[in-house]
Amino acid sequence: MSRVSIVGAYNTKFGSLIDVKDMISFKKKIDQKSFYDLIIEAGRGAIADSGLAAKDIDAVWIGACSPSRFVNQEHVAPIATAIDPALRLKPMTRTECACASSSVAIYDALYAIEAGRYKNVLVVGVEKMNLVDTPSMTQTLATCSYWPEEGGKGLTFPALFAELAKAYIDQYKLSESEWRAQSAHVAALMYRNASKNPLAHVQNGPQTAAEIMALPDAGKGSNMMIAAPLRLHDCSLVTDGAAAVVLTSTENAKASRKKVVEIAGIGHSEEYMPLSKREKKHVLEAGKDAVAKAFKEANVTAKDIDVAEVHDCFTINQILTTEALGFSADGKAGLDYVAGRFTADDEQVCINLSGGLKAKGHPVGATGASMHALVYKQLMEEPIGLAPTKKTPKVGVTFNVGGSGVSNCVSVLRRVK
Repeated sequence: MSRVSIVGAYNTKFGSLIDVKDMISFKKKIDQKSFYDLIIEAGRGAIADSGLAAKDIDAVWIGACSPSRFVNQEHVAPIATAIDPALRLKPMTRTECACASSSVAIYDALYAIEAGRYKNVLVVGVEKMNLVDTPSMTQTLATCSYWPEEGGKGLTFPALFAELAKAYIDQYKLSESEWRAQSAHVAALMYRNASKNPLAHVQNGPQTAAEIMALPDAGKGSNMMIAAPLRLHDCSLVTDGAAAVVLTSTENAKASRKKVVEIAGIGHSEEYMPLSKREKKHVLEAGKDAVAKAFKEANVTAKDIDVAEVHDCFTINQILTTEALGFSADGKAGLDYVAGRFTADDEQVCINLSGGLKAKGHPVGATGASMHALVYKQLMEEPIGLAPTKKTPKVGVTFNVGGSGVSNCVSVLRRVK
C-alpha cells in the first residue's frame, strides 16, 4: 500500500465575509467572498503551494456540510472546474459528514491514491454560513443532529453539547465555579492564540480567564447563557471560509521535495447518532477509538505529538478531545488548561495554536481541511500564526468531529523528510 503525503496547503481568511446594508425596512446581506470565490481561492492556493500545475491534478474532492441550505447550491463538486480550465473533465466528488465533511474528503482522496487510481489529488473544504439569518442557520446545523429526537424537537447544537458538559460536570463533581474557571481558561487561550493568526475570525477576544469570568450575565458585552452550562464564550462562531490540500504518494513527494509531511495514520470512528443511545456522555468513546486507530497505524503515542488541532466547537469538546488524545487524564484536562498547559510554550504538546474553532472560526465544511493545512504548515516550519517555542514540531495530529461527537476523524501527520 502506497503511503500518502500532503504537498501543498492553503487556508483563506476566516470570518463573517459579508456586508450588511441597511435598507428602509430590512437588512440585505451581500457577499465579500462568495461560496464560489472561496472554493476557487483555496484550490488555486493549494495547487500553487504544491508546486504542481492544475493539469497535474488527477481528481478533486470537495467537503461541504450543507451548501443547499446555506447558499442554495447542490451539485457542488463541478464548481472546482472554475479553479483552472485544466481541471475540466477530471473526476470530482463532494462529501458530507457534518463538521467532518472535509476530513472525510481527505480520507477518500487518500484511499484513491493508496489504491493507485490517482497520483495527485486536490481536496477543498468550504462553507458559507453567514448569508442566512440566525434561525435558518440554527435549523440548518440542527439537521446534522438526529432529527427525530433532537433537531426536530427543537434541540440546537449548543443544547446537545450542553448535555455532554452536564454529564462531564456530574461525572467529575465539578462546582459551577470550577466549571466556569476551566471553560474560561480554554476560551481565553484560544483568543490569545487567534490574536496571532492573521487568518482568524476573532483577533481581539478577551485574553484572560479572569476577563471572561468578570463579564456580566446579560446585556451588551455579556457572557450570556446559551444552553446551560454553556455560555457565549464557550461557543464557536458562525464563519465563512475554505481550505485546501494537495495529496500525492509519499514516494512521489520524496522524489521532488526537500521536506515531506506524510499522513502517517488515520482513524475514522462513528458513534450512535442519538445522544439517547449513549451510556457515557462525559467521554468521547468513539473519539478514543479513532485516536487508537490513528496512533496504532502511525506507531505513535500521545507523548510523540508536538502540535494538535482539535475540534473545539464548544469548550467542553476541547476538554473532551484533549482527554481522548491522551494529553490529559480523564477528568483532568480542564485543570491542565487552568494550570497553563498546551500553550505555544508547552514542552510537550501545543493545542490549537491557530485559535481553534473557538476563535479561528468554524466554517463547518472547511474545518477538517483547515486543520490538516495548519498542522502541515507547522511541520513544514511555515506556521500560520504561532509556532511552538520549545521545539521544532515533527509530529502533529488533527481531531475533527462531526455532529455531537458522532463522526470522529483523527489524522497523525509526520515530517518524514
